[in-house]
Amino acid sequence: MSSSLEVDNPGGGGGESANRLSLKRHDSLFGDAEKVSGGKYHGSEGSWARTLHLAFQSVGIIYGDIGTSPLYVYSSTFPDGIKYNDDLLGVLSLIIYTLIVIPMLKYVFIVLYANDNGDGGTFALYSLISRYAKIRLIPNQQAEDAMVSNYSIEAPNSQLRRAQWFKQKLESSKAAKIVLFTLTILGTSMVMGDGTLTPAISVLSAVSGIKEKAPNLTQKQMVWISVAILVVLFAVQRFGTDKVGYSFAPIILMWFLFIGGIGIYNLIKYDIGVLRAFYPKYIVDYFKTNGKDAWISLGGILLCFTGTEAMFADLGHFNIRSIQISFSFILFPSVSLAYIGQAAFLRKHPEHVLDTFYKSIPGPMFWPTFIIAISAAIVASQAMISGSFAIISQSQTLGCFPRVKVLHTSKLYEGQVYIPEINFVLGLLCVIVTFGFKTTTNIGNAYGICVTSVMVITTILLVIVMLLIWRVSIWLIIPFCLVFGSIELVYLSSVLYKFKQGGYLPIVTAAVLLTIMGVWHYVHVKKYWYELEHIVTNEDMRELIQAYDVKRTPGVGFLYIELVQGVPPIFPHLIEKIPFVHSILVFVSIKHLPIPHVEVSERFRFRKVESRTSRMFRCVARYGYSDTIEGAKEFSASLVEGLQSYIEEGHFITNMQIQETEAEATSITDSNTRTRKASGSTVYIEEALTQSETTDLTQPPISSYSAHSSGRISEDQSRTIAEEKQFIQRELQKGVVYILGETEIRAGSNSSFFKKIVVNYMYSFLRKNFRQGRRLLQSQGRSCSKWEWYMKFKHHEETTAEGAALVSPIQAVSLAT
Repeated sequence: MSSSLEVDNPGGGGGESANRLSLKRHDSLFGDAEKVSGGKYHGSEGSWARTLHLAFQSVGIIYGDIGTSPLYVYSSTFPDGIKYNDDLLGVLSLIIYTLIVIPMLKYVFIVLYANDNGDGGTFALYSLISRYAKIRLIPNQQAEDAMVSNYSIEAPNSQLRRAQWFKQKLESSKAAKIVLFTLTILGTSMVMGDGTLTPAISVLSAVSGIKEKAPNLTQKQMVWISVAILVVLFAVQRFGTDKVGYSFAPIILMWFLFIGGIGIYNLIKYDIGVLRAFYPKYIVDYFKTNGKDAWISLGGILLCFTGTEAMFADLGHFNIRSIQISFSFILFPSVSLAYIGQAAFLRKHPEHVLDTFYKSIPGPMFWPTFIIAISAAIVASQAMISGSFAIISQSQTLGCFPRVKVLHTSKLYEGQVYIPEINFVLGLLCVIVTFGFKTTTNIGNAYGICVTSVMVITTILLVIVMLLIWRVSIWLIIPFCLVFGSIELVYLSSVLYKFKQGGYLPIVTAAVLLTIMGVWHYVHVKKYWYELEHIVTNEDMRELIQAYDVKRTPGVGFLYIELVQGVPPIFPHLIEKIPFVHSILVFVSIKHLPIPHVEVSERFRFRKVESRTSRMFRCVARYGYSDTIEGAKEFSASLVEGLQSYIEEGHFITNMQIQETEAEATSITDSNTRTRKASGSTVYIEEALTQSETTDLTQPPISSYSAHSSGRISEDQSRTIAEEKQFIQRELQKGVVYILGETEIRAGSNSSFFKKIVVNYMYSFLRKNFRQGRRLLQSQGRSCSKWEWYMKFKHHEETTAEGAALVSPIQAVSLAT
């Protein structure tokens, strides 16, 4: 359906706010759609055998980046050479304590626990917070969300009162909501930018070692070799994280053994005295001696913890315990020994600082180490590539990114995904960066901004988690902010100093991605509000059917909509153009809850529309943002099966009885969870409906019915249920029609010039050039059997200054497949 929809309120912000206040809606189906039970997820703790299995895999997936940092840290820290020999002790001390404080203490033992039922990353943090406070810009939360998040009601104490106060402040401030959302998509954009730089710097630094044996090789030739390796790397991504992890883990384990062993060799041979760097006094001496130059050198030192965010972003692939084991017993000892050994080597040979890694390798070990280094560099980019896939998959299900094709590559673990379009873009950008920057020093200048920016954003979101969800004592939150926040801000200030030397690249990349995500979500929210404010009530439905003398045609119709609170305004346009509906009509909404997974048994929720005899139903298919949507035939079969179960349970008959029983049980909780405005500024639509209408929309889930209705169905009711099920089967045999919609959105005539550019051009461009949800639904029509049909209905909708809807005479289209 092609429609034009104004997203701007000509009356201004105050009028829009007032309209929305007057249209707060309490929809029981929408509430039931939020109620799910927590199931097992990939990140949950399991047996020790499974944990060790995941720990092995994690070595090959998330430690390639941080594990290959010894290739270029010292050269990036001392690009102009070493001025004073004791500076090595200060830099080594900084490296050691930075690795202990940031990756180990903050991420491995604190941040990983702020996961969203096993999933990590900035979007997972935002989703977790949004379940405890209504901070999302789209109206998709109600009081029942507390059941989703397992939010426990505790006895009043100072922490709980503070959390409630903080929650109220967040929910009442639109500015706070916008800031949190902007920080989230900015962090996501920086992670994507990191994914373009990690492969380039890792592969290029590894390839540069060949100069030791082939000094005549030019820089241009090394760049071409690096590009060829990058092309192969991105080409194998389609095989999936599971297979890639098994092939990469042995390589990285061998790499860690090599660099750890070489580090011990250099430490013993050159200067065991560098172990004095464990005394943090050398950090103070380093800054006293070098001043501003020491501060600038932090931009090279921070490269020792690049890839740390991948441990959190890739948590959906593994679990907390497996990452803690692999980091503490494999990664940290190996890379620490590598840095210590290189420092010992440089104490005797400071002139080799620009090529420390390969110069410090013992002669007989050069070629084996070079081969392993090349292989490890290929693996190094896997952490951020996998993280980018996971984050994009999460963001598009939350309405923050245009639709792209997401392939789940593992039958065992749902968190392992591959996105062809993103893989192609990342690969192309990596090649461009490698050709453009040519050296690891220039790439390193850009690299640091991504790393530190994401860390600062993670710290901010984690503080909110501590205040709102964990309810940690304020005396623990303050030192957390002072220690981790101050360190990260100092590092960030250092890399920003190198903006002109390459730091502009991640900022430009992040700005482009931020624009795409911001524009998409802004219009998505506006469109949803429009449909919610023009919802079709049961009374409107009855009048519509009578006015157009709607006929019923044989078969089953599935009308796919986005609105989950009711029937959207598109339906009257369909009736105006084609005054017939199928004998059974189901309004199908696919809803992504702000949780990673929804149990299959709780996938569908049904409600009838208008009356029992109308045989029209609303269905919400609920998914977590990490769940896989079934194929066309599987989805349709599950939906029909769910509808039959709904009929069989007798909900359509006993609505009134259950409503009366449920009302008594929930009257107390409703008074605590829903605020009623006596002034009349807030109107709950369902409360304004007649008793019969409210009954139609307010029903408990199937499990609740079983507990309340045992023995209450009479013989006549049982006969009626059997007849309804037989009727559904007969209509299914007559054919299935998929009715799909397509909405064209335009800014209002009174909108500002900027909003017209955003909506009419930027959003329109994204919508036309990205995969749309309607393509998924169209594929259902194309893959159906000979007795199924696909119908695409088009309409044009425009909102005037007074809010009236004008419909242009665009003809509907029906296609047979």
